[in-house]
Amino acid sequence: MNTKELKGNWEEQKGKLKQKFAILTDNDVLLLEGKKEEMLGRLQIKLGKSKEELQKIIAAL
Repeated sequence: MNTKELKGNWEEQKGKLKQKFAILTDNDVLLLEGKKEEMLGRLQIKLGKSKEELQKIIAAL
């Protein structure tokens, strides 16, 4: 999953992520240019998932 793929439908994916994990806020799923790793790091901490697990979850949305 690269940044271009992630940005392509991120609005839809972040809505689904927030539905699946109610503890997430808008700031947790904010994807800024060049900040993909930072966002994934925040999600890893908040959800207790590995980077690979998060990528699988996002890809499955």
